[in-house]
Amino acid sequence: MKVLVADKFESVGVRGLKECGCQVVVNPELKDDALVDGLQREQPQVLIVRSTKVGEQAVAAAGSLKLIVRAGAGVDTIDVPAATRHGIRVANCPGKNSVAVAELVFALLLSLDRRVVENVNDLRAGKWNKKEYSKARGIKGLTLGIVGVGQVGREVVKRALAFDMRVLYTDIVPAPELDKTPGVRRVTLEELLKGGDVVSVHVPLTEQTRHLINAERLRLMRPGAILINTSRGGVVDEKAVAAALAEGKLGGVGLDVYEIEPSAAGTVFEDPIVKHPRVYGTHHIGASTDQAQTAVAEETVRIVREYLSGGKVLNCVNP
Repeated sequence: MKVLVADKFESVGVRGLKECGCQVVVNPELKDDALVDGLQREQPQVLIVRSTKVGEQAVAAAGSLKLIVRAGAGVDTIDVPAATRHGIRVANCPGKNSVAVAELVFALLLSLDRRVVENVNDLRAGKWNKKEYSKARGIKGLTLGIVGVGQVGREVVKRALAFDMRVLYTDIVPAPELDKTPGVRRVTLEELLKGGDVVSVHVPLTEQTRHLINAERLRLMRPGAILINTSRGGVVDEKAVAAALAEGKLGGVGLDVYEIEPSAAGTVFEDPIVKHPRVYGTHHIGASTDQAQTAVAEETVRIVREYLSGGKVLNCVNP
């Protein structure tokens, strides 16, 4: 079985695929039209991607293609309906990067509270400005509202409780084990926005969740509240966030994801929201720790091995 890896992929994953007897072709430069050409040329049975977008042209390019594995959780970069029409299964690796994303949530939150970026920039510019930065609020006792308590959201809950924060959560799926946890309470989205000193978003991007956090809902948030989004850019209306910042409604925003993201490294990124002084942005790196990527690679190998041995597709999103 030929496997085309059209993205960066941990060596443990490549080794595992070869140990399964797969012929492995790794080319992380295959993006957009190059991916279509690569699929036509290689004719793989399995395609593995991380951030590489797989559109309908790519899906149709290799008549041999039977399985696409997203080496990560979200599948919004893959045209799943097109894959389904072409008889191609799509699988993902949910939960393997949950800890890494939750860690970044608190990196952003603590950095915003302590104004870490400004601290560092002043020191690098030769300025000693202790008085300016001696006004952090601290996060102990604050209320953290978590929108979506899937695997990432639950890891955020654990860390919030470790920081002695109170937790409000909302989800369309009940989480009875969380309801039994002291300091954690399920509420409506509106109640969460009104009650959270910090709001962290952890839902997949679907038609139902696109711009879930919009202007109307931002107006419900507490003055000076912090908003963090490490899920998908389209879940939050960036223009509405920019307006809320301009009005002084929000105390800070932490973003790891954006409505429009470049398809290749090193390209120009001109989203104006990251230029606001109270926005701390990172480069969609929530899942990018060695620990997380090793776990994702091992899960990817497990999916391919199972498919190779009996045709079963683990974590299939279009059964």
